[in-house]
Amino acid sequence: MSGLFEVPWADYQSELTDALLRTVLYTVVSFAGAVVLGLVVALLRLSRARPARVVAAVYTEVFKNVPLLAIIFLTYFGLASVGIRLDVFMAGALSLTVFYAAYLSETFRSAISGVHAGQTEAGEALGLGRTGIFGQVVMPQALRLALPGTNTFLVDLLKSTSLLVTISAAELMSEGRLITSATFRALEVYIVISAIYFALCYPLSQVLLWLERKVRAGVPLTPWRRRRMRAARALLAADIGSAGSGSAGSGSSGPGSTDLGLKEAAA
Repeated sequence: MSGLFEVPWADYQSELTDALLRTVLYTVVSFAGAVVLGLVVALLRLSRARPARVVAAVYTEVFKNVPLLAIIFLTYFGLASVGIRLDVFMAGALSLTVFYAAYLSETFRSAISGVHAGQTEAGEALGLGRTGIFGQVVMPQALRLALPGTNTFLVDLLKSTSLLVTISAAELMSEGRLITSATFRALEVYIVISAIYFALCYPLSQVLLWLERKVRAGVPLTPWRRRRMRAARALLAADIGSAGSGSAGSGSSGPGSTDLGLKEAAA
């Protein structure tokens, strides 16, 4: 084991920093695209139009059952053979996007379907349109249901950027291969590269787990939502107060009617 750590890492500090930033960029761009595309596919799967459901189902099943490495090769080498040439970054990000969108679409579809139908009926009773019901009633609740699976796929996508070494995408694994070729110290180099991936993934997973617990506990994520909740509580308190005044004045309504008013206001 003597002489195990003999790679002059200081000479590669700049290259490793660039590779790290490129890895993070691949992750952010690909995950953002996968979330948007996955949500679109999920909505198509839930559409009343049969052709839309069929197209979305075919997309999901195809990309869930084809290896990511094959998708990377098809995107970078396959499209180039028919005259569609993408640069390395675009090919890598597109491959990760379409692959993980298939999985995220299933997560989103399950989350949206998991929102009780009574919530939609309550939105309709309040006079909300379909867009308002989805954005203000269904989506906030579906977010809580989808968050655990979404967090898992984010960490998995970050690790999967290592497969882009096959198209020399200048991310961490590609830089590790270049350093190995220059120093012939494969064990040391890949130990360090693995440690960098761990230093990225573990803190990210813990932050996402913390966020998941906060959302599950019902803590508002934004000041806007805090204001909405305070306004809702104030409205509920006012309704309860007016119901109590009515009970005292008429005598025909008892505690049961106050409870009913509370339930209606809460709904």
